[in-house]
Amino acid sequence: MRSALFLFFNYVVYLIQETLEGDFIKIRKYLLPLSFIYGLGVRFRNMLFDTEMLKSRSFTMPIISVGNITVGGAGKTPHVEYLVRLLQDKVRVAVLSRGYKRRTKGYFLADAGVTSREIGDEPYQMFLKYGKNIHVAVNANRCEGIERLRYDKKTRDTDVILLDDAYQHRYVKPGVNILLVDYHRLIVYDKLLPAGCLREPKEGKRRADVVIVTKCPKDLRPMDFRVITKAMDLYPYQKLFFTTLNYMDIKPVYTETLNFSLKDLTPEHNILVLTGIASPRHLLLDLQQYTQNIVPMSYSDHHQFTPKDVARINNTFDAMPKKRIIITTEKDAARLINTDGLSNDVREHMYSLPIEISFMLDQGEQFDEFILSYVHKNSKNSILSLRKNEEDRAKRKNEDSEDEPEANQHPVQQRISF
Repeated sequence: MRSALFLFFNYVVYLIQETLEGDFIKIRKYLLPLSFIYGLGVRFRNMLFDTEMLKSRSFTMPIISVGNITVGGAGKTPHVEYLVRLLQDKVRVAVLSRGYKRRTKGYFLADAGVTSREIGDEPYQMFLKYGKNIHVAVNANRCEGIERLRYDKKTRDTDVILLDDAYQHRYVKPGVNILLVDYHRLIVYDKLLPAGCLREPKEGKRRADVVIVTKCPKDLRPMDFRVITKAMDLYPYQKLFFTTLNYMDIKPVYTETLNFSLKDLTPEHNILVLTGIASPRHLLLDLQQYTQNIVPMSYSDHHQFTPKDVARINNTFDAMPKKRIIITTEKDAARLINTDGLSNDVREHMYSLPIEISFMLDQGEQFDEFILSYVHKNSKNSILSLRKNEEDRAKRKNEDSEDEPEANQHPVQQRISF
């Protein structure tokens, strides 16, 4: 029964991702009765946690969760990467993800030689970019994953854990719960699955300490900020931020050629846009600012490329006019890099387009201060403080040994002297 419900849910998610695009929310009114039934189940589950019939576990080290309550991409990975960049030079960071569509089971720690098939595309993307400075692990059981990161020999130096996409994983009670809301699909106007895109009722936003409205247009007016702030109707204890996406320099996926900027694209360029993400339309619209010669090739989110897909990519690119390139996302590049059968021409002209987030309304410093303050205040019970205490004890021991009389070091000589 549970497997059947899981398959049904994933099928509904697939249909929604295939049909939902644009700056509006499409409500399938004929599915509202199913949404009502689905809502009963979700509300009952939340009630069990709220009344502590099901237990949420807290931990004595800083744990920050980043997630959303809608189907589709709200920008989780760029926001987790922002936190990594903020913290990695100050503390030892570990990222714990579910590892969606990976071929392994249970706890898995990324190390040299790992592939996206073992840990999933998004964790693999972060490991490629930050693996020298952070730990990246996957486990559907987040409590077990946290325990492994805390006590396993390879990762027990972890000071803070970032939970990627864990807002609905209520068995863990994070110290900071960050809810991401897509500007183009505000949860206050949405409906529950399958009529809408909500995984749980919008009232679930009350569990968030921080709410971030993501993917905002850069030209958003002050009036728009005020309207959204009022619509979100947050509690006084909740902080509201706004972020926008920034495209970085395009990077070659396979070759050692130089990066280049989107601004280097000309109207004569022919671009094959290869994506396997939830919402590719905004990327396509942004690229149309540089050239109209765009051939979209879109697959479902987290799609695993098959030999048939590879042949289609090769043939499509081969038929395109010269001055052609392939642009894909970093998440797709994480899967494509280990895909066999792509032609040399495709490999030589394939680039990934990194994205980073930035805060609007000059809120970046406020957000950074909030996160750093939380990590600092809660590190007294973490490995960070334990390590500091051990260093302090070792320092005091050395000082005490230096202050001891030589008699303690050479007792025989002391007795003779006496």
